[in-house]
Amino acid sequence: MEQNIGNNFDHQATMRFFRRWWKVLLWVFAVALVASVAAAFIIKPRYKSTAVIFPTNSNRLSKAIMDYHYSLDFMDYGIERDCEYAIQILSSASMERDVCERFNLREHYGISADDPHKLFKTSKNYRSNITVKRTEFLGVEISVLDVDPQWAADIANYMAANYDTLCHRIHHDRAENAADVMQKVCCNMQTRLDSLANLPNSQWKERLIAAECEQLADLDTRAAQTAVDKDEEVSYKYSVDQAVPADKKAYPKRLLIIVLGSLGAVVMCIFGLLLFAKKEEE
Repeated sequence: MEQNIGNNFDHQATMRFFRRWWKVLLWVFAVALVASVAAAFIIKPRYKSTAVIFPTNSNRLSKAIMDYHYSLDFMDYGIERDCEYAIQILSSASMERDVCERFNLREHYGISADDPHKLFKTSKNYRSNITVKRTEFLGVEISVLDVDPQWAADIANYMAANYDTLCHRIHHDRAENAADVMQKVCCNMQTRLDSLANLPNSQWKERLIAAECEQLADLDTRAAQTAVDKDEEVSYKYSVDQAVPADKKAYPKRLLIIVLGSLGAVVMCIFGLLLFAKKEEE
C-alpha cells in the first residue's frame, strides 16, 4: 500500500486505498457500532463490593494468656506469613463450599440442577466473580462482583465472618488431636507412677517419682493450654472495612466496549482488504 523510499513514505497509495474502500469501511464501522452498542446494553451490569480485613498474629491464645515467659502478643497485627495464611483460607475450597451453600450460588448463577457439570460451572462463576488479594499494607481485600449489589456486599461480609469460623475449625481439630495424644501420655505416666509407688522405698525411687511428677505437671499445663485453644472461639482478624452495596455498576464499561468493538472491526477489515489487494496484484 505504501512504498518506503529511505525514511519517507509515499502516501498516495494510502489515499488510493481509502478512496477505493471507504464505503466498505464505513459500512463495517456502522454495523460494528450497532452490534457493539447492542452487546454493551445486553450484558447485565455487575456491582462490586469490597471488604478489607487485617489478620491477627497467629500466636497461640493459650500461651499468650497462661505462659508468662511467652513474649509475643496474640492481639498484634499479623505479619506477612499470617497474611498469606489468610489469603489461602479465604481462597480455599472450604470457603467456596460454604459460600455456595449459604447463598445457593448454583441457582443464583442460573445453572440447572440437572446439569452434569453443575459443580464445575458454579465454581467457575465463583472464581470469576470473587477475588482475594493482599493490600499494600498486609491487609486482605475480598472483592465480589454480582448483578445484585446487596448480594455482592452480603457475600463479601460473609466471607470475612466465615474466615473466623474456618480458622477456629482448623485450630479446634488440631488441638483436639493434640489433646487425645496428651491424654494417652498422661495415662501412661500415671500408670508408671502407680508402678513406682509399689516399689520398696529408696532414694532412687523418690528421685524417679519426683521426675515423673515434674513431667506430669508440665504435661498437665500443656493440656490446659490445648483445652483453651480447642474451646475458646476468638477472632483471627480485625475488620477494617465492611462491604456495602454499591450504587454504581463496576462492569461492563459500555463506552469502552463500543469504542473497542467498532474500531477493532474496522482495523480487522483494513487488514483483510490489504490481503485482498495484495492477492489482486499477484
